[in-house]
Amino acid sequence: MISRVASAFLIIAVALSAALLVSCGDSERAKSSSGNVVPEGISVGVTTVGRATLSRQLTQSSELVPFQETDVYAKESGYVKQLNVDFGTRVKEGQVMAVLEIPELQLQVTQDDAAIKNTQDQVAQAEQEVKRMQATADVLHLQYDRLNGVAKSKPGLVAQQEVDDAHAKDLSSAAQVEATKSNLQSARSQVEGAQAKRARDQVMFDYAKITAPFDGVVTQRYANQGALMQAGTSSSTQAMPLVKLSEDDKFRLVIPVPESYVRYIHIGDPVQVNVPALSKNFPGRVARFAVDVKEDTRTMHTEVDVLNPNRELLPGLYADATITLDKKQNALAVPLQAVDHKGDRITVDVVDTANKIQIRTVALGIQTADEAEVISGLEEGERVVVSDRSSLKADQLVRPKMIELLHYQSQEDKH
Repeated sequence: MISRVASAFLIIAVALSAALLVSCGDSERAKSSSGNVVPEGISVGVTTVGRATLSRQLTQSSELVPFQETDVYAKESGYVKQLNVDFGTRVKEGQVMAVLEIPELQLQVTQDDAAIKNTQDQVAQAEQEVKRMQATADVLHLQYDRLNGVAKSKPGLVAQQEVDDAHAKDLSSAAQVEATKSNLQSARSQVEGAQAKRARDQVMFDYAKITAPFDGVVTQRYANQGALMQAGTSSSTQAMPLVKLSEDDKFRLVIPVPESYVRYIHIGDPVQVNVPALSKNFPGRVARFAVDVKEDTRTMHTEVDVLNPNRELLPGLYADATITLDKKQNALAVPLQAVDHKGDRITVDVVDTANKIQIRTVALGIQTADEAEVISGLEEGERVVVSDRSSLKADQLVRPKMIELLHYQSQEDKH
């Protein structure tokens, strides 16, 4: 009898001990590292809403082209007498690249010099004739004045016929003086005409020296010494350029800006130019753009000037141009991982102070590769869910776990 009672008490004691152990184990699991009790619920990854500098960027690939590039032609036809440049030769503006042999123009200049000398001699003769006629006219005018004076002071002493003859000679000599002055002026005009023709022919002869129109480098040479160069003003199918000249201390980068970004483009905007072939970045600026959008591509022609003082850039290299469209300092930002798009509605799952889910409707502003500006719907310091939210519902109890997100590094951040 006693053994049966003892056995019963033993069974009861074991059951109470097991219950106590289970209770203690659950209590230990229910405690957090800080000693607070964590409510039941699924574990979710959260991050805190904070402030950041956000910028929206546009990156486009394009080909680097020289700021200026032209084929240099001869103005006048002639044979290449002297060739001073070759592939890769760097020249300054006005530097003589080649000299042509044009004997016809040289002869024409010589003839012009002779014509000028001839007309100048004619001017000298006309000047002498004017002086001679003026002297004769002065004598005849003096004679007339004397006879006329005597006739008036002493009537009858001098015949009137003699006075009239002297007057006629005076008027005739005066007319001859005017005629010789006119001849002199005509001779001087001939000198000016001859000098103008000589100047024109000299200009044409000076085109025998083919000079560089701007600072640059010779990228192509089409003619050899002794070759006949046709005038570039004649038929373009027959004329052959001497060289191709490129300005390589500055390049153009043409960017087709999509229609939706046109409003953000301004003259002087900084541009980060990355050249993969050189593994290097170069600073640039928006220098010019068209005032219209192309109908076929819905893009706006935009040009970026890239300086190349060390001659590292080469024509034809591809480059990625990154333009900062807009930028906002100290913006309230939320990770894009926390944002849900449901039609026109944008929501974020917020974990409140009671560790319950709240589904908030938010309005966003600038968006980067991994963050978005929050215009309304969130406050700084609130916790938002960045893990899987497919099974979460409003007012659902969760166990939040703070996680650190990786951020995309933009071109602007790298530099």
